[in-house]
Amino acid sequence: MTTTLTSRVKPRDEDSFTISFAPLSLEEIYTKSDDPANGALVLMSGMVRNQTDGKPVVALEYQAYEPMALQIFYQIAADIRLSTSDVNRVAIHHRIGRLQVGEISVLVAVGCPHRSEAFEACQYAIDTLKHNAPIWKKEHWEDGSSRWVSIGACEQLAENCS
Repeated sequence: MTTTLTSRVKPRDEDSFTISFAPLSLEEIYTKSDDPANGALVLMSGMVRNQTDGKPVVALEYQAYEPMALQIFYQIAADIRLSTSDVNRVAIHHRIGRLQVGEISVLVAVGCPHRSEAFEACQYAIDTLKHNAPIWKKEHWEDGSSRWVSIGACEQLAENCS
């Protein structure tokens, strides 16, 4: 699958895309991805881990350029449907703000009639989100230091603007 961002991709009514300060819910994204035609529903949960490259992490802080990030989420779903016509539901929810170790930062779920397509589509969705969505995270370490880490397209945007 390749991403070709169009200027005005509209989401399908049955899909769900959110950027939120509120905690993300596994039950909610599962429900939003469920469909009677599904034979498989693959859900990926990204969480704040307690270390990065062996350095103890106490929290992550996420920021997003929300209008563009949501447009990327819509495009991801459109691209999935172009390559796999029988996808029933796509849900992408990302959290922003300060998150503690163990909290969920991103949920991606895809419902399809068959498991192989659901796995492939879910992996495509998270990989493309991490590469293309304008979402930044700040790592806060146990020693009190921190640093912003740009994700995917954010690095490209910064390079093009300098």
